[in-house]
Amino acid sequence: MPDQTQTPTAERAARGRPAEPDSAVIRDALGVGIAVGLSGFAFGVTSAGAGLGLLQTCALSLLVFTGASQFALVGALAAGGNPLTAAAGAFFLGTRNAFYGLRLSALLGYRASVKPLAAHWVIDETAAVAMAQPDRRTARLGFTVTGLSLYVLWNLTTLGGALGAEALGDTRTWGLDAAGPAVFLALLAPMLTTTVERVAAGLAVVLVLVTLPVLPAGVPVLVSGLAAPAVLFVQGRRGRATGTAPRAHTQEDPHAGTQEDPS
Repeated sequence: MPDQTQTPTAERAARGRPAEPDSAVIRDALGVGIAVGLSGFAFGVTSAGAGLGLLQTCALSLLVFTGASQFALVGALAAGGNPLTAAAGAFFLGTRNAFYGLRLSALLGYRASVKPLAAHWVIDETAAVAMAQPDRRTARLGFTVTGLSLYVLWNLTTLGGALGAEALGDTRTWGLDAAGPAVFLALLAPMLTTTVERVAAGLAVVLVLVTLPVLPAGVPVLVSGLAAPAVLFVQGRRGRATGTAPRAHTQEDPHAGTQEDPS
């Protein structure tokens, strides 16, 4: 955890990056919030097409508020999957936010009374914007603007999509069910900076493609979660065989060991 007594200047120097003007942080945060928030329309349409009512659809966006998990849930239900299996797949995808929360808790340094409220906005987009900032003040600004703009817009577009689903007809014709996963992959791809991460992601895709035709809806995403521990296990075995410890970074990451890992 950063030293609570550090001045903003000292903190920026410690992290090795100059601070951006507040206007630039707000611009970037709004850009992310608006771009991703608009895909809530696709979720509203897809959810209604899967048979969920207006109240159920809006409750998912208001209370769950993690797009990949929401799309996974309604996608599995639309495919005829068991509700418990669908919920398990959505829960599994949502666990990544807990790891974001561990990092953001130290970075943002909110009081205990504020943390439960902030935790609801800990998602891929807010974590990415906050962790890209050079100090606590701008990290808080980026986190807040991204979370607020995305939460408001996501819920408004969810409502609009659910109300307009009947006019659009069959959502599969429009391909809107692919919008959520596409946004998630677009955010994830730039974060895969090491060979280990890329191999794990590639293996996860292969597992989904192989198991999708033979397993019930919602189960393939659970199976894909085995990719990360499998790759880490093989990496560990190779490290022991060569007498070297597994490395968190490869030569593709020139900053490894020279500054704090922003992830």
